[in-house]
Formats: sequence, structure tokens, C-alpha cells
Amino acid sequence: MLRQRADLKTLGFVATYFGLTAWAFLAPPPNLLLLAPLLVSICFFSFFGAVITHNTVHCPMFRARWLNRAFQVVLTLTYGHPVSSFVPGHNLSHHVHTQTRKDVMRTSKMRFRWHLLNGLFFMFRMAPDIMRADTRYMTAMRARKPAWFRQMLSEYAILYAVYAVLLWIDWKGFLLYVYLPHRYAGWGIITMNLLQHDGCDGDSDYNHSRNFVGKLVNWFTFNNGYHTIHHMKPGLHWSRLPEAHAELVAPFIHPALDQPSLLGYLWRTFLWPAKRLTYDGKPYVLEPDGPDEDWIPAPNETPPQVSLGAVS
Repeated sequence: MLRQRADLKTLGFVATYFGLTAWAFLAPPPNLLLLAPLLVSICFFSFFGAVITHNTVHCPMFRARWLNRAFQVVLTLTYGHPVSSFVPGHNLSHHVHTQTRKDVMRTSKMRFRWHLLNGLFFMFRMAPDIMRADTRYMTAMRARKPAWFRQMLSEYAILYAVYAVLLWIDWKGFLLYVYLPHRYAGWGIITMNLLQHDGCDGDSDYNHSRNFVGKLVNWFTFNNGYHTIHHMKPGLHWSRLPEAHAELVAPFIHPALDQPSLLGYLWRTFLWPAKRLTYDGKPYVLEPDGPDEDWIPAPNETPPQVSLGAVS
């Protein structure tokens, strides 16, 4: 049923999320010493669910379409947002119009002088614009792509039905073990955009994205640290990204865009010396940035044909 054997690992991560959440919700640890690491683990595995969501909207896991649609519902429950909504903001806006005013998640929107605040509040600044674009895209696709529209509605409906049941059973447990990790996952997956693109050159063939090439972080995030090759070949399965990066990206990219340590980059960028720089070490001078430019076609217009993996 799986298109790639490597996705047995994906299924294992999803099962781990649900197992940890069920443990915390049904039999929570009796003291903070045990509760804290469990809660942190749930938050991380909810974030990994968001990473898996990113992978599946580009490269579906299963051969059968109905299984892919069912798995999207499952993934929706791992990170608290409909998987189908990844398509407009990520596939069709960010990938096609990277770092331009048609990219709803462009990093130039963040203008705090203290760069740490840009990192902490990136998601909160992007969320209203993402939701507006998602709503407009849903309206445009209602008649054009009714199957996608129904899938989106089913993901929303099942998510909020599960939320309602868990709230009724144990509202405190729901807020702590389900809602809080889901919000962390949403914050994390959107904030990654700042780490991967801020200060890069959107017009370059290679220097448009920052990569985190450490083995440990890529094992847990399904090689999503290799971001340049992902933009070049969005439909390429995550298990093949390191090999493709080494062949097609590493010989040509600016060496500063291959970061060996995610934690080291976070420390230097946001804590010390905490300077907002371009990829080649120059001060990042922000140009004037206007409102988002519209990229969503009207319901009676033909949308642009792009190759971005599974976008329908």
C-alpha cells in the first residue's frame, strides 16, 4: 500500500504521537517530574506530525487515493489543523512566489529590531494573512475542485468533533495534552519558514533557502533540513533529499547556507550575537514591504499549472 518503504518510519511516528497522547489523557503521570517530559514529547511529536503533513501534500504516501485522503484526516488530528489547508499557503503561495509579495509567509513582514522577537512572533504575524488567503482559496475552489473542498470540510468537521468530545470528557486534559501541543506544532512548522529563508536571495537558483544538514535533526524531521533541494524538486520523496542535495545543491550553494547545527544557528541568530544578517554575512537591510499581492484566481479563471507534488 505504501509507495515508499521508508514511510514505515512515518507511520511509526504517527502511532507514537497517538500513543503518547492517549497515555497522558487517560493515565496522566502523578507528578510534574514525570509529566513534564511526557508533555514535551507530545509537543515534539505533534510538530513531527506537521512535518509529515508537509511531506504528504507534496508526495502522497499511499498508492490508493482513498488511503491518502483518510491519512490526511489522521494527520489533521496530530497537529490540529486541516492537512488540505497546507496547499494554498505553502504549495501554491510560498513555493511558487518565494519571498515576494505573493508569498503569504515572506519573512520581510517581520520588522522587530530585536531579532528574537521576529522568531517568537513570526507565526502570530503570518496567521491572519494565511487564514484570509485560505478562506479565499476555499471559496474559489468550491466549484472548481469540489473533491478538494469536500476533503477540507471533512478534515475540519472531524477535527472539531474530536475536540468537542475530548473537551466533554476532560477539558483540562484536552487543553494540556491535545490543544497545547497542537498550537506548538503550528507555531513550529510556520516559524521554520523564517529559519529557512530569512536573509536569503529569492532570485538565486541556489541561495534562496537555508539548509540544516545535521544528521540528528534530519532523522527526526524526515530530512526537512534539506530545504533548497525541496524547493528545486518539491515532489521528491523525503528519503532521497540528502543524496539529491549532495549532488545538485552542495557544489553550488553558498557554504553559509549549509548549517551544520540547527541549535548553533538558533543561538547565533537569536541570542548571541543576535544580528539579523543576509546569508553571506551582511547586515539585512529591509526594503519597504507593501500588502500581500493576490495570486488566487477567481472562480471562473484558469489557475497556473505548476509542478509541486500533490496539490489537489
